[in-house]
Amino acid sequence: MLKAKHHPLLYPLFKWLSLFLIKRNFNSVHIIGNFSDNGNSVLVIANHISWWDGFWIQYLNLKILSRKLHFMMLEEQLKKHWYFNYTGGFSIKKKSRSIVESINYSIQLLKQPENMLLMFPQGQIHSLYANKITFEKGIERIVNNLTHDTQILFVANLIDYLSDKNPNLFIYFKTFLAKDFYQSTITSEYNKFYEQVLNNQKTKIS
Repeated sequence: MLKAKHHPLLYPLFKWLSLFLIKRNFNSVHIIGNFSDNGNSVLVIANHISWWDGFWIQYLNLKILSRKLHFMMLEEQLKKHWYFNYTGGFSIKKKSRSIVESINYSIQLLKQPENMLLMFPQGQIHSLYANKITFEKGIERIVNNLTHDTQILFVANLIDYLSDKNPNLFIYFKTFLAKDFYQSTITSEYNKFYEQVLNNQKTKIS
């Protein structure tokens, strides 16, 4: 597998580019949620709806979380877009033995309090209008091997134009601890969160 790197020039450029592109292309950004930082690492679990997703999460990181970003990418995509390897991207190869190595690497990253790991457990881009989110295998194993106080953020990104020329970005998030999921599954709890987000968004713009 390809492990994450943080190039001294490319990683700061990626952070600047995230802020610049969002400011240039979106009419407004609304971050909705509360984060009480307990000093531990952060696992971000987000919906996967567009090319923008990584930039949106980095924006959230810069504004709220202040961690070193890591994110999982399919190995063939990471090799094609090699520059992401130097901004915190590491590889996973489906249907191979190396998938265990990628999962164990994720767990090790989250043992370091300065780190943030972004995952899109849907595995690929899905429509924004999906009512139910389905996660691929692997996320539960990671969560079950984290320390009790590792912070987990559910994130749902939504877009609405309303009466504006450019879209308005709504970043909803909810904070948990790893120990909150020892009696329930990530998938079921995320879908409860996602349903609440959709209902809130409908109310907000009605």
